[in-house]
Amino acid sequence: MATLLRKIGLIRLHNRDTEDPKHHHNNHRAGGGGGGGPQSAALRGKGGAKSGGHKPPQQPHPAGGAGDASPGPGKGKGKRAAELAPRDKAPPPAAVAAGAPGAGGPRERAAGARAGPGPAAAAAAAAGGSLVPAARQQHCAQVRSRRLMKELRDIARLSDRFISVELVDESLFDWNVKLHQVDKDSVLWQDMKETNTEFILLNLTFPDNFPFSPPFMRVLSPRLENGYVLDGGAICMELLTPRGWSSAYTVEAVMRQFAASLVKGQGRICRKAGKSKKSFSRKEAEATFKSLVKTHEKYGWVTPPVSDG
Repeated sequence: MATLLRKIGLIRLHNRDTEDPKHHHNNHRAGGGGGGGPQSAALRGKGGAKSGGHKPPQQPHPAGGAGDASPGPGKGKGKRAAELAPRDKAPPPAAVAAGAPGAGGPRERAAGARAGPGPAAAAAAAAGGSLVPAARQQHCAQVRSRRLMKELRDIARLSDRFISVELVDESLFDWNVKLHQVDKDSVLWQDMKETNTEFILLNLTFPDNFPFSPPFMRVLSPRLENGYVLDGGAICMELLTPRGWSSAYTVEAVMRQFAASLVKGQGRICRKAGKSKKSFSRKEAEATFKSLVKTHEKYGWVTPPVSDG
């Protein structure tokens, strides 16, 4: 009877293990730890024989190795040390000689920031900064030269011989311009005939940024009165100021405008004794022109008050 009850218990235990996988798994784990009794051990032994036995244990990788996916106890420290190592490396000699920012460790970088760039870096920066203005100046000189050469060719092709040009000391940027004609119905033209004046001589000097800035123009001879010609031979014309100038203006167009303003302002050749022989000076013309520009900037291009001259 006892033997029969023991067999029935074994059958029930076997059925429960095979029908409930979770329970079977828990018993398997418990059996792995040494529990479960002889019956469970016998059943596990049979199942293990059918499945081919236990799997061989895996060989553990060394801590921090290349094949270890999870960091070992010493791997975090090794990674941190690898990140900090480049900061403490000595900078290359070229960087130290040039005084490059950020060379060396934190203390060296702080000292370099307080001391500023080294002499080599300062020299390189100065050389690079001087290249830009030099290139700009060269470009402006080329633009000015090409424009003035074209102006000379256009004036030489004028059919009415309205004006003619002579270079001062063979300089392309300093012209003496002869105005041969004005309105023949004007009193100025009559004065020129009576005094045997063949032309009105003017001087034009062209700045470095011509044609984007106007030339400085003044009368040299004869000595004129009125006609918007002021002391020193300065000329009161808005288009000769930076505000009124346009790079599209040509020398021929400026001279035609000047000839018209002479007639409009009732310009005359000075015939007063002593005063007529006194020549205009460039210094006086420049001072007068600066004064009239300031006056017109204040009041606009209208007749200013008498108190301002």
